[in-house]
Amino acid sequence: MHGPKLLERITARRAELDAREELAEVRDERDELAVAERVVEQVSEQLANERAAAALRPGRWAGER
Repeated sequence: MHGPKLLERITARRAELDAREELAEVRDERDELAVAERVVEQVSEQLANERAAAALRPGRWAGER
């Protein structure tokens, strides 16, 4: 499972938990999911930036180091 789908599932679970916030365990899990959501967003953005940067680098010829 990759970035967008994972982020979608995390966001959906957070919304479910928001409806049941009265329980301390639910609040704790919701907070953990909020952190996970931010991490997935940051990593996805970082990977996209790295891919874009790699696409801009000139290619290497066979045998070059």
